[in-house]
Amino acid sequence: MAAITDPIADMLTRIRNANQAYHDQVEVPASRLKQEICRILLDEGYIKSYGVHRVGVHDVIRIQLKYGPRKEKVLTQLKRVSKPGLRIYRGKSELPRVLNNLGIAILSTSHGVMTDREARRRGVGGEVICYVW
Repeated sequence: MAAITDPIADMLTRIRNANQAYHDQVEVPASRLKQEICRILLDEGYIKSYGVHRVGVHDVIRIQLKYGPRKEKVLTQLKRVSKPGLRIYRGKSELPRVLNNLGIAILSTSHGVMTDREARRRGVGGEVICYVW
């Protein structure tokens, strides 16, 4: 099995593909950063739930996807911003606004992983991981 150069992009792609195909759940290899991203997606209401499970010798995050009452997608788009080859950092004064605050930006800061709103409230900048709307 080939090593994945960008595990976060892989996770976002798996979620995007499962959402596109109206799957109820998707599994991604576990890591602390991915768990934090899932926590934010859950807090912001983009996914139903998530949990870490052991499969064989590896841990995986099982993400329950969320749809509206008539199977409309709650999660419209996930877009990777900062990549291993080109990291994107923003200071506290230049934090991005996604779709005029209809979406969220997920940032990795010195105070942990948080949304752009939380980073603005705390007055911190950081690496822009992805946009979600």
